[in-house]
Amino acid sequence: MNQNQDVNEMLKVRREKLSKLKNEGKDPHKIVNYRNYVHSSEIKNDFENHDGKTLKVAGRILAKRGHGKISFMDLQDESGKIQIVNRKNIIGEEAYPDVKDLDIGDIIGVEGKVFKTEAGEISVESKTVTLLTKSLQILPEKWHGLKDTDIRYRQRYLDMIMNPQVKEVFANRSKIVSEIRNFMDKRGFLEVETPILNTIVGGANARPFITHHNSLDIDMYLRIASELYLKRLVVGGFEKVYEIGRMFRNEGMDRSHNPEFTTIELYSAYDDYEDMMKITEDLLEDLAIKVQGKTKITYQGTELELKAPWKRITMIDSIKEVTGIDFNEINTYEEAVKISKEKNVEVKETRGEIINEFFETFVEDTLVQPTIVYEYPVEVSPLAKREPNDERYTQRFEAFIMGSEIGNAFSELNDAIDQRGRFEAQVEKRNAGDDEAQMLDNDFLNALEVGMPPTGGLGLGVDRIIMFLTDSDSIRDVLLFPTMKPIGDEKNQNTEQNIDSKETNNFKIDFEKLKIEPLFEDMVDFDTFSKSDFRVVKVKKCEEVPKSKKLLKFILDDGTENERIILSGIKNYYSAEELVGKTLLAITNLPERKMMGIASQGMLLSAVCEYDGEEMLNLIMLDSNIPAGAKLY
Repeated sequence: MNQNQDVNEMLKVRREKLSKLKNEGKDPHKIVNYRNYVHSSEIKNDFENHDGKTLKVAGRILAKRGHGKISFMDLQDESGKIQIVNRKNIIGEEAYPDVKDLDIGDIIGVEGKVFKTEAGEISVESKTVTLLTKSLQILPEKWHGLKDTDIRYRQRYLDMIMNPQVKEVFANRSKIVSEIRNFMDKRGFLEVETPILNTIVGGANARPFITHHNSLDIDMYLRIASELYLKRLVVGGFEKVYEIGRMFRNEGMDRSHNPEFTTIELYSAYDDYEDMMKITEDLLEDLAIKVQGKTKITYQGTELELKAPWKRITMIDSIKEVTGIDFNEINTYEEAVKISKEKNVEVKETRGEIINEFFETFVEDTLVQPTIVYEYPVEVSPLAKREPNDERYTQRFEAFIMGSEIGNAFSELNDAIDQRGRFEAQVEKRNAGDDEAQMLDNDFLNALEVGMPPTGGLGLGVDRIIMFLTDSDSIRDVLLFPTMKPIGDEKNQNTEQNIDSKETNNFKIDFEKLKIEPLFEDMVDFDTFSKSDFRVVKVKKCEEVPKSKKLLKFILDDGTENERIILSGIKNYYSAEELVGKTLLAITNLPERKMMGIASQGMLLSAVCEYDGEEMLNLIMLDSNIPAGAKLY
């Protein structure tokens, strides 16, 4: 009998046990409560006051041992674990076999006396054991920290059962959110709620999720930001408002991005972006003290000092500090294009966008300690006030920790005419195919025409802040149920199968629609060809490159002791998640090439052709039995 048959047989036995209990009138699922129980931590932390007393505990069986007339169980509740000692002479001849027949994973209630064993372990000697819920699945016996992160995220309930420390992260998450509210409330801010379903996308540059309202027969969008509604409230007379809530952006997923995420956005009338800098610094310092008891924390082995004030630097000076390039001396678009080509940076449509591209390429990853970068170009800041001393820039800043943006803030633009012009520029970008550009919001413009006082606005990524304060490597570690791609039966149940769609596994090629490029007629000499080192590689990790519309970052096993990083522009064809564990083919002896500031060490091979007028790409995948590092001849 193979392992799968063994598992299926055990599952069958559990269902038979439940059926037997129901037939005997002992259906555990008819029990509706088990009141007045005591948590295991309370017993252990105050043993002297509980010693010898009879009380009730409740929880899940995590382990069983013993035989004959005495048996032991480890019972886990919300606060921890406690040992249950079952003695046949105390439980009784009739009830003891039922106790012995319980399975790991079952949820039980136990009434009995608290005592300490000869080995010194605080325990409960059971008098009655009540089965409250029959577990029909099998818990892993040795989870080893649940290294399979995919299972951890998909089945968070198992993760929390087998790794109780995971619950601490989410308890701290709740504490952090509460402390954010306390911080804001003490400063006179009013918490409000604004619509999640929007008829216009605005407040940020991001691709939205689109849905349809049947009754109104209109398309609507899940909000990408709460900014424009909150500023309407400032127009209406509320001087200090904030909202903590979910935002939704139809973008990629990696260690710091999830399609739905939590932010706090706040607006303070008669303040500016320097006031928002101070709120950012003070809030993070306050949270560090409340959660960790100190301002100096350790994140993934790096010591971070969150105490205010933080380093503050202009975007242009930060670029100069890292690269030596001074955009104060590069004043024309033509000069900016020239330096872009020299430094292999993507050429953008305006000087301001090129400055921002240099920052994202060379500077962001270097901002390890908490840093505030300010004076962003006006072209990338459509909602921020211009800098009075140089109107090419804005009173905008972003806050960074460990190369990751945690906050974005402005002296909010309240010039309705200027705002209309910038919205119109965004609409032009959208019409030209930029689906992250903002829409024209006439009602918001009308609100600005009514008049908004000088206002400081700030948005902070709550999930990323929680990552730093709980030393969590991935945003998925601080989200109870992160977004996951359906697999297996899940996918079949939730996806309409359409054989005409190239987006399904059932896609059937109509070869009449294929167009293959002509074969090269020029010969390549054997010596030149043999210099290319084709190697089998296995995907250890794969993630989207932040702010890139095309690139996926692969961390590969190439058969050596060192991991190999290769970037590939195939995000439009594959999700990062589905490529983990795949066996691929790469050229490994190409010179390193930097893309988005990341050194790519080779090239993954794909097959490309034209299908029905569009490019079709298939990443070349090999048999998983071929070992990493195998050379292709």
